[in-house]
Amino acid sequence: MTEIIPGLQGDLPAGSRKGVPYVAGNTSDLFFTLSWHGKNVAACAKHYVGDGGTTNGINENNTVTDWHCLLSIHMPGYYTSIIKGVSTVMVSYSSWNGVKMHANGNLVTGFLKNKLRFRGFVISDWEGIDRITSPPHANYSYSIQAGISAGIDTVVMVPSNFTLTFQVKNKIIPMSRIDDAVRRILRVKFTMGLFEDPLADTSQVNQLGSQEHRELAREAVRRSLVHLKNGEGADAPLLPLPMKAPKILVAGSHADNLRYQCGGWTIQWQGLSGNNLTSGKRQFNVSVLRDLL
Repeated sequence: MTEIIPGLQGDLPAGSRKGVPYVAGNTSDLFFTLSWHGKNVAACAKHYVGDGGTTNGINENNTVTDWHCLLSIHMPGYYTSIIKGVSTVMVSYSSWNGVKMHANGNLVTGFLKNKLRFRGFVISDWEGIDRITSPPHANYSYSIQAGISAGIDTVVMVPSNFTLTFQVKNKIIPMSRIDDAVRRILRVKFTMGLFEDPLADTSQVNQLGSQEHRELAREAVRRSLVHLKNGEGADAPLLPLPMKAPKILVAGSHADNLRYQCGGWTIQWQGLSGNNLTSGKRQFNVSVLRDLL
């Protein structure tokens, strides 16, 4: 991220160049952490690797490129993060040349851990292990074996599946792989001081969701929006719209669906349909035309 929103990511260091990957924080001798009120927060580099180059830009799609392109275009951010000592790396849902990243041992273990000497631990994305198969969760036993063997150290966000225990006890997954994962997780925990101070500081929990936080969230949204061209030119702008415009056509399947327009990771994981979760709406007379194409 090269665009810093004050109060959200931190402050851009003096001399930083626009367009150069930047991770905010302080460099320690062993691990890179974010400094927040004197506490350490482990940084996570994601999503490893190539998720920005998928075919047609589609989420969870396939990145088709050669080795040189992968290293020169998609990998540099991880070089910088690992040099800084980033604590964790999250794997991408996407594939590289047809191989799911969650099952790509050559890139996760061979390159990230062995070649780049990454010493932290590797995290799955939400149900990323499940998505090794198509359809997702079609063969969870296989997915666990493929993902853990590839180098995934912790299957986050889905803690209630115990297939891994069976596979270790039956020597499908070697204990050496578990030892490596445990060693990496404990290294981060020791570095973070979690054995000396395991509980979170809750003294400021009542400030969460304050008006200041909400205004900062709104500012983050404003700064993140993609702006479209305003009309044909400066002399003929489309916006602001006249209050008495006779008719306005808004096209697209989500044109009249506020929840869908908010996208994923807002109200639910992948977003959902509806217009009934907002207050203070101003109602206009709108006619929705469907199935025009």
